[in-house]
Amino acid sequence: MNIKPLAAIVCAAFLLSGCAIVKTADYYGYDTDLISSQEKATKDIPSEKPESDTDTAVQSKDEKKAASSKAEKKAESSKTEKKTTSSNKEKKAASSAASKASASKAAVSSKASSSTASESTSSQQEENTSTDITESAPEEESSGETMNTVCYSSLFYSLDDDELLYSDTIDGTCAPASLTKLLTAAAVLKYVDPNEIVTVGTEQYLVNAGSSVCNIAIGNRLTVYDLLTGMLMSSGNDAAYTAAVTTARSVYGDEELSDQEAVERFCGLMNELAGEIGMTDSYFTTPDGWDDGAQHTTASDLLKLAKYTLDIPEIRSIAGTFEKSVIFDSGESLYWTNTNYLLNPYSAYYCADCIGMKTGTTGSAGACLIAAFEKDGKTYISVVTGCYSDTDRFDLTLELYRKFCK
Repeated sequence: MNIKPLAAIVCAAFLLSGCAIVKTADYYGYDTDLISSQEKATKDIPSEKPESDTDTAVQSKDEKKAASSKAEKKAESSKTEKKTTSSNKEKKAASSAASKASASKAAVSSKASSSTASESTSSQQEENTSTDITESAPEEESSGETMNTVCYSSLFYSLDDDELLYSDTIDGTCAPASLTKLLTAAAVLKYVDPNEIVTVGTEQYLVNAGSSVCNIAIGNRLTVYDLLTGMLMSSGNDAAYTAAVTTARSVYGDEELSDQEAVERFCGLMNELAGEIGMTDSYFTTPDGWDDGAQHTTASDLLKLAKYTLDIPEIRSIAGTFEKSVIFDSGESLYWTNTNYLLNPYSAYYCADCIGMKTGTTGSAGACLIAAFEKDGKTYISVVTGCYSDTDRFDLTLELYRKFCK
């Protein structure tokens, strides 16, 4: 067999194959001098699907979005769970607080009920037990069951037993208002005959505007007794000034004293008498009790005044009269009624056991009342000062009377 032609064929085939490989390498631009075409084909030939990178990137973004969305949903779910848990905790706490508040309220209510029951029992015990108070009681701030809720100071006193049955703030300083007129009447009667005829004069110009008056007029001539009747029954400030200047001029024997000077002299006589009867915490600057910063008294001192003036027949009679018609020596006539409702049979405050004494009202003093009662052969005195209203003084006085004059 002749092998030369066969070898030639093989050699030609090998050459053709090498050219194909080189051509392929040139097509892709690789440096055939540095690496073999087989290695280059294995390592650096681009992928047949270059768009696969984009797909992979998109897929990667989608996966990231999905993962992010999943994470957000998880976070939201976590927040929701936290809120739910927190809400449940708050509800539970609120429920617990409400339960505690309810329990606390029930405890307070129970305590209040217990306190009320205790106070009620105490009140009943006090009502069924006589109050043991000695004469030294005025030094105390209050004694007996607390009844005073509408005034500044108050007391109730048994004259026959010389016993203070009730007291509240009786040593507190207060304005005297028209209770002063009891002292004015006492000072007048100490120096002047009640039957003496006096003439109303220019002292009327000293009467303050807005004063309570008994309507006497300059030139009227009337007895001292009638003058004091108008002053104590109708609480006439006009009568108080005429009584003051008349008494001062008589005592000092000087008819030429000016009206103002005569009033000042008379107030001196009032303070002398107040000292004599033991009113050591009082001072007076007017005969009618009109508010003045220097003028003051106490419920304790007013009790001393009431005790003293009840022993003066003229004052006891006038202060216990509800109504009276008078005819002056000069011919004029007037009708007076008492400002003390306890004496008025047509009033809801009427008390048949009341025997007088005096009302008083000013801006500084409030509504005041000294009242005296006779019950079962005994005499009682009540003093209330600084009440909020005109009727409060009568309500409190009657409350004291009903409690201690059974």
